[in-house]
Amino acid sequence: MHTRFFLLCFCLYGLVLPSTAQTTRKVDICVYGATSAGVVAAISAQRQGKTVILIEPSRHLGGLSSGGLGYTDIGNKYVITGLARDFYRRLGLHYGKFEQWTFEPHVAQGIFEQYLQKAKLQVIYNYEVAAATKVKQHLQTVRFQSTLTPAAAAFSVSAKVFIDCSYEGDLLAKAGVSYTIGRESNAQYDETYNGVQLREHHQFPDGIDPYLIPGKPESGLCWGVSPETLAAQGTGDKKVQTYNFRICLTNNPSNRLEITRPAGYDSTRYELVARVMARNPQNGLNWNYLKWDELPNQKTDINNSGPFSTDMIGVNYQYPEANYATRQQIIRAHEGYNKGLLYFLGNDARVPQAIRTFVKNWGYPKDEYPNSGHWSPQLYIREARRMLGEYVMTQANCLGTATIDDGVGMAAYTMDSHNCQRIVIEKDGKKMVKNEGDVQIGGFSPYPISYRSLTPKRAECDNLLAPVCLSASHIAFGSIRMEPVFMVLAQSAATAACMAIDGNTTVQQVNVQKLQQNLLLNPLSDSSIADVLIDNDVTPTALTSTGGKVMPAKTGSSQMGSSYAGSLLIGQGTTFHFSAALQKAAAYDVYFYNPKIKEAKVAQASFTIEQGKVKVQKQVDLRQQENDWIWLGKYDLQKGPVVVSAATAETEGYLLADALLLVPQR
Repeated sequence: MHTRFFLLCFCLYGLVLPSTAQTTRKVDICVYGATSAGVVAAISAQRQGKTVILIEPSRHLGGLSSGGLGYTDIGNKYVITGLARDFYRRLGLHYGKFEQWTFEPHVAQGIFEQYLQKAKLQVIYNYEVAAATKVKQHLQTVRFQSTLTPAAAAFSVSAKVFIDCSYEGDLLAKAGVSYTIGRESNAQYDETYNGVQLREHHQFPDGIDPYLIPGKPESGLCWGVSPETLAAQGTGDKKVQTYNFRICLTNNPSNRLEITRPAGYDSTRYELVARVMARNPQNGLNWNYLKWDELPNQKTDINNSGPFSTDMIGVNYQYPEANYATRQQIIRAHEGYNKGLLYFLGNDARVPQAIRTFVKNWGYPKDEYPNSGHWSPQLYIREARRMLGEYVMTQANCLGTATIDDGVGMAAYTMDSHNCQRIVIEKDGKKMVKNEGDVQIGGFSPYPISYRSLTPKRAECDNLLAPVCLSASHIAFGSIRMEPVFMVLAQSAATAACMAIDGNTTVQQVNVQKLQQNLLLNPLSDSSIADVLIDNDVTPTALTSTGGKVMPAKTGSSQMGSSYAGSLLIGQGTTFHFSAALQKAAAYDVYFYNPKIKEAKVAQASFTIEQGKVKVQKQVDLRQQENDWIWLGKYDLQKGPVVVSAATAETEGYLLADALLLVPQR
């Protein structure tokens, strides 16, 4: 009852306690940061019977997942499990599909709100970490202060376990946990893609002059160009990869607000993009200057692309350790820069007419971000603090040359860093501008993320978990740092926190094997029946074949997991058999994953669902819903063995067997 009163006092409207008293509230778990990870952590802990408090320094719910990143960054959907997967299925329900990976910001925020409303959890908005009190290595209380009104009453939280789900790692820092900022040298962790990296992606073409008056260094550098000297490749520094906004626009006239000249607009900021355009006036907008991805209902998720784009290079170095007011100034600077770039692209005479015409057809959506001028309140904090925990994830983990057995989530994205600085180099006797820091190295399989990378060193803190600012080198973090992965790790952290409380242990002493089993068998943290995934990457023996000739498991760009099996049909065809032993009887929706490949596939396949004496057949058109799940129907299945077979009567093309999914009705 007291906790509910406390939450009411700090409800969605930001009400505060009287300034004459400081209140301390006791809960099982305190979650700081109402990012997508924070929401998942809070919901997961609450579903497992724990009292929870969720605190957010801003007024925004859902972090970047509801802040513009609607074109989901994920290397392989196979790695997304639990409540994170449930989130994308709820998006699918909204859009009339099974799962949806592209979505509008307000739809995502609505789903986060639904989670909280069902759990009867409210967010305490506009409060940040002010101080933390420890006894030895045990974090006892954390004091929070208003980010809006300095005179407003502070309050403290006493919790058994704290979970830092902020992008900045403010809670772990106040708790005295070790962390790092910037890039390690390659030598530190025996890596090759860390530290200074002058590479060719998102790069200026040779010969773009860096000076205000071309050829005249005495005129000064163009805006955004650093006077620093380029350090040796692989050298460590404290520079942070650049931030931007993931921009949501619309070309629906009834929902469109004009992109107007922003306050403080200065066209000279965009001199370098004008010079690139003059060099290559035939280049289009997409990929050369902006990564322009489409979302439902005529909207966009625009990201950085090319030599000069939405990334505001070199302006964010202070952000990770700045106070709230300074961070807001940096956020507003990025907003002005991004809005100014859009205005420049639509109006400046130096921009090719085709690009200007295209951009003028777009504007800010009336139905997005109504409380922040239809512009996202969430800056893309790609990287800030990174904890130095019990285990540091490195490039070797990404590439699979270092293995761990305490994985509590998986990553699958490329080792990705955006640029860190814009500098002048000399090449062939000429001075020219270049970007430095961009790395994009992929081609590896999904890999596990160590539980120990979520825990501080025990001597520093024994009841704190950090699933967002986790322990990883700069380049490994670049692969891990995706919103759906953060959600997965947050659920793992919340479940571990519950186990630590129930077992009266430190977070470092949690039995990881039991944690892994818990996450597998209770993926929604509510004791409901788990999905049954039949995939050659999970259980190789669960996929067999008869007849024909089966090619070896193969990797493709759209498969579930690391590979798929397939058969090139020549004469007699192949039948693939997906087998599972169901642990519980239920009505199951059965789905077949349909990869997209360059080679010709068969057009039709026949699926047979067998259990005991029951046998049902269904014909499926494989030309539809590629790179997606195809629904094979709903079936009442009993506990015990079930086999789903795929075959075709066609004699040319590929029949692919990737994965099968049985989803129980909940």
